Amino acid sequence: MYNLFISHSWAYTDSYEKLISMLNDAKYFTYKNYSVPKDDPVHTNGTDKELYAAILRKMQPCHAILVLAGVYSSYSKWRSKELKIAQSEFSAPKKIIAIQPWGAERTSIEVKSAATDIVAWNTSSILGAIRTKNLL
Repeated sequence: MYNLFISHSWAYTDSYEKLISMLNDAKYFTYKNYSVPKDDPVHTNGTDKELYAAILRKMQPCHAILVLAGVYSSYSKWRSKELKIAQSEFSAPKKIIAIQPWGAERTSIEVKSAATDIVAWNTSSILGAIRTKNLL
């Protein structure tokens, strides 16, 4: 089983839901989702420091961080913080997998620069990146 944190924007929940559906439908693949979906937010007193700590706790057990690399990613304050957490808050950086949206002409340079792997929007590419480099 793979522990995954899926970084996404609540303003673009369609892409997140499609990705979850792809992962759920994949044969011979099990995972636990540690992301923060819109319908189950992290409960804090609203400070950035508390939310940062909550995201760090969610990422702690994860084998990989999946990031939807749409150009909207460049405008998310929390996307940058999630990338920072994944890269620098653990004894070894977390694997960051940038998923390029299907048919997108432009993608986030920030996300692609931070990524360990950049994959296409298809199940086999995503699973291949998750499974590589002896994550378990």
